[in-house]
Amino acid sequence: MLRRTVLFVLGALPVCAQLAPELTARIDRLVSSQMAKDSIPGLSVAVAVNGELRWQQGYGFQDLENFVPATAQTVYRLGSISKPVTAVAAMQLWEQGKLDLHSPVQRYVPSFPTKPEGTVTTGLLLAHLGGIRHYGNNAELDTVTHYTDVGEALGIFSNDPLVAEPGTKYSYSTYGYNLAGAAVQAAAGERFHEYVRRRISEPAGLTTLRDDNRWEIIAHRTRFYSKRENGTVYNSGLTDTSNKIPGGGMIASAGDMARFALAVRGGVLVKPATLETMWAPQRLKDGRVSSYGYGWVIQERGGQRVVGHSGGQQGCSTMLLMNTATGTVVVVMANMDQVGAAPLASAILDVVEGR
Repeated sequence: MLRRTVLFVLGALPVCAQLAPELTARIDRLVSSQMAKDSIPGLSVAVAVNGELRWQQGYGFQDLENFVPATAQTVYRLGSISKPVTAVAAMQLWEQGKLDLHSPVQRYVPSFPTKPEGTVTTGLLLAHLGGIRHYGNNAELDTVTHYTDVGEALGIFSNDPLVAEPGTKYSYSTYGYNLAGAAVQAAAGERFHEYVRRRISEPAGLTTLRDDNRWEIIAHRTRFYSKRENGTVYNSGLTDTSNKIPGGGMIASAGDMARFALAVRGGVLVKPATLETMWAPQRLKDGRVSSYGYGWVIQERGGQRVVGHSGGQQGCSTMLLMNTATGTVVVVMANMDQVGAAPLASAILDVVEGR
């Protein structure tokens, strides 16, 4: 029944449809196939071409129970696409001389204990080389504890040993980004949320990027869904993402995340020279090079650099991809966890760029 419903509303509510009709038709088919395969209730796509947002569209439903269609305005959990936002905030402060990426993080967050394994810095945290652990168990994933400040959530992991000597091992860590976000807040001299609003959302023209506060009424915010092994769709378990705002607790529309990417590339948020620092694969102490820069995954496609990030948590699967040479951006956001947002975004990028 869900598949038939999704297909019935497929292609509804286009916004800024400036792509060639044959391209949008191919994107529609890709989306239809992925939604049917994964039983995705709702999904939105945004595409920028030549550095300009050209097309946005919603598919399926943002609220199954009330038959509310997903649109270009639907607001989704970003999951780990929150990390590039935090990294840009850090790099802005680095440009201003307010945040030293290579100083001990205790310079900005003195409450974080020093570690016998080595010195943790903000730069290492942004590259997942700081040795901070990731989630420990499902209780941390499914928490309903509400934190009113990014610094409050550091207690979840701050007394735990590091997983490796800083700089020696790539170890993906959302909690590491929590600590980086606390450093950003201290260096900025204002609350993390306010800094993001003032220095990222406003200059880039973003109206939906913010923390996913479950206690507040947020216009166009989707419901969140999961899927059982037999394919049955159900409401995701209740979770409060205030324990990880800098690393995975923000929300926005697909179009706003495309605008964010364009503002980064276009020099609106950071200087062009800073991009090369942010998008440079980081080198470990033994000389190995990771595929991660400061907040961005870096890959090569067709001889060109593509940067981006995926995201996934209860009730969301997301992907942002940007060809840094051409300015093509694809953002895919779904309101169900553990579905194929990443391969769908990759396929759409290939379509748009003629591969």
